[in-house]
Amino acid sequence: MQVLVLNSGSSSLKFQLFSMPQKTILCSGLIERIGLDDGKFTFKANGKKIEVTTSIPNHKTGLELLSNQLLDKETGIIASSDEIDIVGHRVVHGGKHFSDTTEITKEVKDKIKSLSTLAPLHNPPNLEGIEVAEEIFPNAKQVAVFDTAFHQSIPEHVYKYAIPNEFSDKYSIRLYGFHGTSHKFVSEKAIEYLDKPESKIITIHLGNGCSMTAVKNGKSIDHSMGFSPLGGLIMGTRSGDIDPAFAFYLADKLNYDLNDVNTLLLKKSGMLGLTGFSDLRDIIDEADKGNKKCQLALQMNAYRIKKYIGSYAAVLNGLDAIVFTAGIGENSSLMRQLVCEDLDFLGIELNEEENQIRSNKVHDISSHNSKTKILVIPTNEELEIAKQSVGLFED
Repeated sequence: MQVLVLNSGSSSLKFQLFSMPQKTILCSGLIERIGLDDGKFTFKANGKKIEVTTSIPNHKTGLELLSNQLLDKETGIIASSDEIDIVGHRVVHGGKHFSDTTEITKEVKDKIKSLSTLAPLHNPPNLEGIEVAEEIFPNAKQVAVFDTAFHQSIPEHVYKYAIPNEFSDKYSIRLYGFHGTSHKFVSEKAIEYLDKPESKIITIHLGNGCSMTAVKNGKSIDHSMGFSPLGGLIMGTRSGDIDPAFAFYLADKLNYDLNDVNTLLLKKSGMLGLTGFSDLRDIIDEADKGNKKCQLALQMNAYRIKKYIGSYAAVLNGLDAIVFTAGIGENSSLMRQLVCEDLDFLGIELNEEENQIRSNKVHDISSHNSKTKILVIPTNEELEIAKQSVGLFED
């Protein structure tokens, strides 16, 4: 069975084609800078890499590039679009309606669209990816895997906000949680590594978007993002936690309208707002050169993560492991070092030599004296989506 996984973002689209159940990757790649004249299409298969820079005005154009490449007589992978059995889609927000992987129908698409107000940067391109894939691969089963699904196990006293009940009851205003596919994948890997099903783990997903999850016995019981992917940790362009009165101040004193506030907190804040850079690699380079703003931003970022580690260690009533994952979590030894400093009270002690080593497997970077394991686990959202998509049709 061949499963094409599409991870559609606001301006990018990651893809992998798997042969299942063997979990063999037949091809992978990335479509970047969608909406710009200098879009980039990268395709890897059979040990070869193809890169094309061209105008990619929308997701449909990007998926057409992918389809043409998959079917290319010389460098392609398939002879017909009918060879794709399933297309698995990452969908960011499923609200309270979707707690499981779901075959896509018109009703499911309508619900995804209605939830776009809760994830305006993500659900619209997710839906566009679905609709284009239906055109290009008409005979494939289309499946949605929701970022919010893993967090449906969060208990009511955690997900409910202290606002009048009508907003919860009528409008479903509550904590939902995100990056669930990633947190589920790495927490399961951690449990397997620890050989401890009844475990207490904090998973730390650090990329351009950042989030943390408290995982008890394999279930999500709390999460740093809330009603939307804006809250929690400091991110590339998102503010993370902030006093909501700040929005009123912007409106009352600086004449910001709601769109201005939304743009400021979503696209102009976080590390970008603090430093002028959203890419952590640039920020670290500038910090090494003595840039005080970048040095402070790194300190702020690590401090926010520490606060959540302390909070989640309390609600878990103990801690077996913390897990770093995603682009920054897997690749930035400096960020891992800053986070783990002065956490010996929680039994967290870093092995500095191991922290400098990169690995594509579960990597233990804790010292021999560390009571809590510090693990670096590469996330693979695409494989998790493929597994869940195939599982939907198994007896």
